[in-house]
Parts: sequence; structure tokens; C-alpha cells
Amino acid sequence: MTYAEYLELERSSEVKHEYLRGEAFALAGGSPEHSRLAANLIGELRAALRGRPCAVFTSDARVRIEATDRTTYPDVSVVCHRLQHAADDPEAIVNPVVIVEVLSGATEADDRGEKFAHYRRLPSLREYVLVSQRATRIEVYRRQDDRWVLAEAGAGEALRLESIDVALSVDEVYRDPLAAPGAGS
Repeated sequence: MTYAEYLELERSSEVKHEYLRGEAFALAGGSPEHSRLAANLIGELRAALRGRPCAVFTSDARVRIEATDRTTYPDVSVVCHRLQHAADDPEAIVNPVVIVEVLSGATEADDRGEKFAHYRRLPSLREYVLVSQRATRIEVYRRQDDRWVLAEAGAGEALRLESIDVALSVDEVYRDPLAAPGAGS
């Protein structure tokens, strides 16, 4: 399908689709845990960025990787200074500084592999954050010149997103106010 046909599909469909070089792929809904982790991250980022020229976007925001003809819906994305849209899609973002994906069994291989390869082609992207659902662990891949360097943190630790100067407390991201007392965070 053409990209214009994909955009028409997105306008008329109740299900979101990712796009890759002429093919559309339906996105499955996430689990409550996936949603909670993404919401916690959005809350932490929004609070830390208050008063600064950065905006935090949910998974409703499309990100277009024009260099590879792929369009995705990351769980969380951050844009600073000026929002730029794709030439062929006025609703798609092309300049995120940070992208976050909450890993699930169904998406982890793609999030770590092919999707990350596409994201790396975004000139604006400085950090790619992966949040595990299986363990209390956050990984940040940070662009340093022409390489991507991994930093990770677990329970009781914090991780700095250098591109936006924000420290993320792993415990706050994983905090579950609905968990039974003594059942973890």
C-alpha cells in the first residue's frame, strides 16, 4: 500500500497500525502492567520537564522514520524545542530526542533489534529507553558520536537521561500503588 493509503487506513480504523515500506501491521493492545509502566514514565518525565521547552507524548503519537520508510507508535517519546512533522504525514513526529518502549514478550525482539535499527536513523534521537516487564530494569542506549552506549539500572538505582537532563528513579517507574503491602514496590 502507498503511504497515503496507510494514512487513510489509520483515519478509518479503530486499531493502530505500524507501517514499513508498503505494509501495515496491526498493533495489539498492551497489558495493564505495560500501560502502568508507560504511564509512570510519562508522569516522571512530565514532572521533571515542567517549565522546560520539551513535550512528552503518549503512544498515540506517530513517529515517522523517513530514511527507512517506517512509522511507529512508541510507548513514550520526548521532543524538545520545536515539533517537526513528516513531509508526507502532518500528524507524524520526525524529531524525538528520547523514545521509550516498554518490553513485552511479543515485542521485545523487534524493540531491541529491527525497530531500534530504524530508530537509530532518526538524526534527532539521542536516547532509546527500554523498560522491562519481567524484571525491575531500565536500559538506556545513548548516542555518543557514531556509537550507541548502554547504561542500565535496577531496583534502588537511578538512571540519567543526559539528552534532557532528567534522572529517572527505577523504583518510581515501577511503583505500584495497587500492590498488596509487602508485595514489592
